[in-house]
Amino acid sequence: MDQEQLPENVERYLKGEMNDAEKQSFEDMRKNNPELDQAVVEYHYFLDEMQRYGEVRRFKSNLYDTHHTLQENGQIRDLQLKATTRIVNMWNKYRKVITVAASIAGITALFISGMMSIFTPKTPYRDIEELRRKVSNLEKQSTNQLAEINNFKSKIEPGADVRFGGTSFMIDPRGYLVTSAHVLKGAKKIYVQSIQGQDLLAEIVYEDLISDIAMIKITDIDFTPTKQLPYGFRLAPTDLSESIYTLGYPKNEIVYNEGYLSAKSGLDGDTMSYQISISANPGNSGGPVLNKNGEVIGIVNARQASASGVVFATKSKNIFQVVHKLEEEDNDLNINVSNASSIKNMTRGQQVKKVQRHVYMVKVILG
Repeated sequence: MDQEQLPENVERYLKGEMNDAEKQSFEDMRKNNPELDQAVVEYHYFLDEMQRYGEVRRFKSNLYDTHHTLQENGQIRDLQLKATTRIVNMWNKYRKVITVAASIAGITALFISGMMSIFTPKTPYRDIEELRRKVSNLEKQSTNQLAEINNFKSKIEPGADVRFGGTSFMIDPRGYLVTSAHVLKGAKKIYVQSIQGQDLLAEIVYEDLISDIAMIKITDIDFTPTKQLPYGFRLAPTDLSESIYTLGYPKNEIVYNEGYLSAKSGLDGDTMSYQISISANPGNSGGPVLNKNGEVIGIVNARQASASGVVFATKSKNIFQVVHKLEEEDNDLNINVSNASSIKNMTRGQQVKKVQRHVYMVKVILG
């Protein structure tokens, strides 16, 4: 049997996709070839482990979505401010168990790595070295980011009733941001946290629960405005199947997801929204949806994500309408929402590095 066909034939055999003649021939080969028989056993174990891993991931995802849904509905409260003490106590109590679990995880990782080396073509040495350099760079970036976060002291009072789980992004470099209105529900005070971990005080400028769009402004004295935003805002409709991506805070670090536009209208035919095919949960609500040119086409509205299995995005033209309405009410107000994108010809990775600086986690202090 050709070495390159071995993984494919093993997988077909285990999945029962061989006909009777192929199956008999393969089993005869197993009897006469101990190495092939061992490969079948190991690959079967590998597939079982991967299936269990997928089930655990799906279970965790469901738990995470349920937690955010209950949190948004006010049925539970976030206790992250007390998390450090609890983690220390848990570590002291379950240190032995955690150590054993970590050992098992390490062994499993080594086993999977070994299996991949058996069932995949040999990777050129230069490719391995390139991968090693990339991993090393990622580790350095993570270390630097953690160091930056630790440099900022939280401005939130100890013991405050804080709800985490929302995203906002800049529409004017002087500190104006937009988000989904339901993210601000019950807010007595609002802070936004930058990717560097800096908390900045903000206030609500506009809020519309019907269209589920809100605008907030950073009022913190430590905020430093930038000259311009790297992305623009698209007024024209977006085509079906167009590639999109989003950045948000479904957890305590910024997360990237990509997908495509699956419908030009939202829930129940809402023409002010898009339906998008993308991985999201309530913590992504309020985050930007961008196209390949680095243009914002909408605002993630993940309020319905868990319930309906799809995600919607409020169209970016709503942002222009809100700004126009506010400027009519206050002639001195001048919010600059630009449609020019300076990252249009950049790679996706380069775009993300520019955009993430202007995407903020929303922290709501409940009344």
